[in-house]
Amino acid sequence: MAGPLAGTTVIDLTTVVMGPYATQILGDLGAQVIKIAAPGGDNVRHVGPMRNHGMGHMFMHLNRNKKSVVLDLKQPAGREALLRIAAKADVLIYNIRPQAMQRLRLGYADVAAANPRIIYVGAYGYGQQGPYATRPAYDDLIQGMTGIPWLAQQAGSEDPRYIPATLADRIVGLHAVYAVTTALYHRERTGEGQSVEVPMFECMSQMVLGDHLGGRTFDPPLGPSGYARVLAPERRPFRTRDGYVCVLMYNDKQWQSFFRLIGREDLFRDDPRFNTHENRSSRIAEANAFVAGEMLNRTTAEWLTALKEADIPCAPMNSIDSVIDDEHLNRTGFIRTETHPSEGVLRTTGAATQWSRTPTAPQCGAPRLGEHGGEVLRSAGYSDDEIEALAASGVTSVPD
Repeated sequence: MAGPLAGTTVIDLTTVVMGPYATQILGDLGAQVIKIAAPGGDNVRHVGPMRNHGMGHMFMHLNRNKKSVVLDLKQPAGREALLRIAAKADVLIYNIRPQAMQRLRLGYADVAAANPRIIYVGAYGYGQQGPYATRPAYDDLIQGMTGIPWLAQQAGSEDPRYIPATLADRIVGLHAVYAVTTALYHRERTGEGQSVEVPMFECMSQMVLGDHLGGRTFDPPLGPSGYARVLAPERRPFRTRDGYVCVLMYNDKQWQSFFRLIGREDLFRDDPRFNTHENRSSRIAEANAFVAGEMLNRTTAEWLTALKEADIPCAPMNSIDSVIDDEHLNRTGFIRTETHPSEGVLRTTGAATQWSRTPTAPQCGAPRLGEHGGEVLRSAGYSDDEIEALAASGVTSVPD
């Protein structure tokens, strides 16, 4: 037993990125996660590179610490098996549209009839009270719907573009994690299960608008929407004589230290572009342009040394390979190698949080499709003969 969620059982009906990311974190925190897969498995299993069929790199990094069970939920026997597993579980989380769950007769009322204490979490595109309720959603679509590509262009990108990471999926996945854990806390105090909705559009709109409501915060508006500092075209790694460096002077002390470093304290003292936080915020483009010009005078190494000595926040601009090889991440054990039973030696990441009394669970690699079907179904009360009959009818499959 390890992790703050040890003793909690989560039924994972999710696929692709958002839901599996959430349930992987729950597994890292000690929950027993039972991943219910359709007979063909999760599509992300087939995103290469991979050593063995169905064990692609994306799947491996989204599904550790889970048990895999194949169930065809469109067959009555598959639905019955899921409800028998749910009867002993604490949480069920899914990320298909609620209308599809209703067609499977696995809506909240159906599952709660088998287990009134269940925490039933739906993570999908849009809140069910609005006109977009039945629309499909993926990361790219939600990034577009919440203005992220438009913001990139406003900040200087030649064309609108998505952020090159599954940002919406993973941020909404974190919303799903806190939805599960707080609903469990409520149940601990009251004994009550409940249904929880985690809509992508609303979760991502909350994040983006928190920055960019701007003048439209006020009614009538006091100005346009947008947060000028993060939209400034020069809010980017600064080019140096031989590369790039990431620098952020935010408060008066840091700006004064920067002007002292370049021998121009008079500008901080006398120039209205720089002498107060309010002035710098209102003329952020000019402030950034000035810094950009100064950065061209030294090499990246020279700037990093000088900025650190002046206690000005700075960092190198890493590539993905240099993140993987980063001294800090490797020294702390966050980036590690492990031996997977079927996939051999893998490089992976650990849990991001540290706990003094309930350390996170020991890592178990992502499962083969249906690897734990027999084990989980036996725990739900099925005999070996019944499991064989389910496999023969195509309801489940149990690998050798």
